[in-house]
Amino acid sequence: MQISAPVTGTKTNTATSGKHPVFPVGNMVPFVLVTVLFFLWGMSNNLTDILVQQFRKSLELSQFSAQLVQTANFLGYFCMAIPAGLVMRRWGYKTGMVAGLVIFGSGMLLFLPAAVRGQYAMFLVALFTVGCGASILETAANPFIAQFGDPVTSEQRLNFSQAFNPPGTIAGVLIGTYFIFSGVEPNAVEIGQMKAAGTYQAYLHGEIMRVVPTYLAFGVVVLLCALILSRTKFPVIQSEHEGAGEDHGSFAELLQNPAIWIAVAANFCNVGAQVSSWSSLIPYMKQYTVVSERTAAHYLTAVLIAMMIGRFVSTPLMRYIRPSLMLGAYGVCNAVMMLIAVLRPGMLGAWAVVASGFFISIMFPTIFALGLKGLGRNTKLGGSLLVMAIVGGAVFPPIAGLIARQTGSLALGYLVSLVGFAVVGIYGFYQSTQRTLLSGPAY
Repeated sequence: MQISAPVTGTKTNTATSGKHPVFPVGNMVPFVLVTVLFFLWGMSNNLTDILVQQFRKSLELSQFSAQLVQTANFLGYFCMAIPAGLVMRRWGYKTGMVAGLVIFGSGMLLFLPAAVRGQYAMFLVALFTVGCGASILETAANPFIAQFGDPVTSEQRLNFSQAFNPPGTIAGVLIGTYFIFSGVEPNAVEIGQMKAAGTYQAYLHGEIMRVVPTYLAFGVVVLLCALILSRTKFPVIQSEHEGAGEDHGSFAELLQNPAIWIAVAANFCNVGAQVSSWSSLIPYMKQYTVVSERTAAHYLTAVLIAMMIGRFVSTPLMRYIRPSLMLGAYGVCNAVMMLIAVLRPGMLGAWAVVASGFFISIMFPTIFALGLKGLGRNTKLGGSLLVMAIVGGAVFPPIAGLIARQTGSLALGYLVSLVGFAVVGIYGFYQSTQRTLLSGPAY
């Protein structure tokens, strides 16, 4: 790994945040480039919410089967997080990011043969590959940003970089809405007429092929980013002894640290609840309202806009409110939003899901930063465990889909997200009682 001046917990831009600065001085180029990665995988993650509905229609799948899109994508996180942590323990963050981008982009290119063959299993393989690449990226980028400056402001720094994830998710949903959704939604009578005329299968294949241009273009952009990042000099993170010949920690030590495992459990529930609520929104609105696919997708975009606003509003408040306490309050608020979605299916429930985006905003980066505090040389391995917990996004949506299939109610599926957000709230309040945290104004 190419290196420049070492980065320590005190070498930062003092103009940014006074006593406890947020940004690194003299190393803004790698900081900016890594922050761009948050935008990229945000686009990918929420394109899958579009794919759930598109595959459900074009491949004639049940809600449970369609949710396997999320399972395939987020299973990649589970499988690759620990190997990624081991690779970065040996070769550093930069190697992990470049490798992640290459695998990420290659998975997107696999959409072409999958669409040509029209086989759902091949799409799931492509999505699994994309998830593997994204897992490596997140395992590298999140702890890199958290460690890249003063440890007291790690939550603020990671929330700042993560604030560029929602614009990516918004871009992904908008691209999917207008380039993947055709806007053609034949009713039962029209489908019968198309079958009688022998054009229905051609229509379904055309709907499948609509995913190809978007994913091919995205794959090329990702591979170009890998090339740029490979030619950029990266600093050493001295706070975790990154460098040749250093001791990089072990999983045996992490097994004796209950704080990291509690954070892993919280992140599992957070991501599962989040992904389940988003991927169910379009089918939810199709069941309980009269809106079209594209209109329902606009509500998903509104969720992501609310999330972006939540990040930019909440991150500065962390200078005055302990991040863990804010996390607990936001978890409770989201549990209430999910309860409304369950009890009042329709437009009110849909708007409750939209409002949940604001409170989701700080959850992932705050849990991640809190989980990494004090890990030192075990930071890379701890980060890999927190990324592995993203597999919650593979587990929760099929459970919600199964509930919907068994009961005929997509609204009841939101009980799964309610439980997940409640766990996040409990974790936040628990962490706010821990006096050893270096977060917020109250220690």
